[in-house]
Amino acid sequence: MPFSALPRRSASKILGYATGGFVAAAVLLGASTTALPAPASASPVNTQRLDGWIRHSLQVMKAKGIPGTYGGIHRNLMRESSGDPFAINLWDSNAKKGIPSKGLMQVIDPTFRAYHVDGTSWDIHDPVANIVAACNYAAHRYGSIDNVNGPY
Repeated sequence: MPFSALPRRSASKILGYATGGFVAAAVLLGASTTALPAPASASPVNTQRLDGWIRHSLQVMKAKGIPGTYGGIHRNLMRESSGDPFAINLWDSNAKKGIPSKGLMQVIDPTFRAYHVDGTSWDIHDPVANIVAACNYAAHRYGSIDNVNGPY
């Protein structure tokens, strides 16, 4: 059945689920809606979540012998993604080659796979996995994430 043939109420529910639940919530609450809200451009930085991700990453790094400090990770993470674990760079040279940088530390897929650390997620958007893989790469290339002061 084509989407346009669905009853208005069902169509609104489906659209809501597809766009983050905003329309569905309105329909379920009895409100009528005609326009969808614009999606947010980036996740807001939650300093407690960011702090937790960095501290967890440091624990994994310590256990695996990967050098780095809170300050080095935080500095690079804020420069690269402003703290958005779902950030994707669609304009740089990597993106033009079809392999955009992703996540908190803006890692490309081949680098993430090559420097992935056992015990962390294989999801490049997972904050801890992204941080630890980036720090592992930086350790091999620059000695530590602390030595990275610009795009890497």
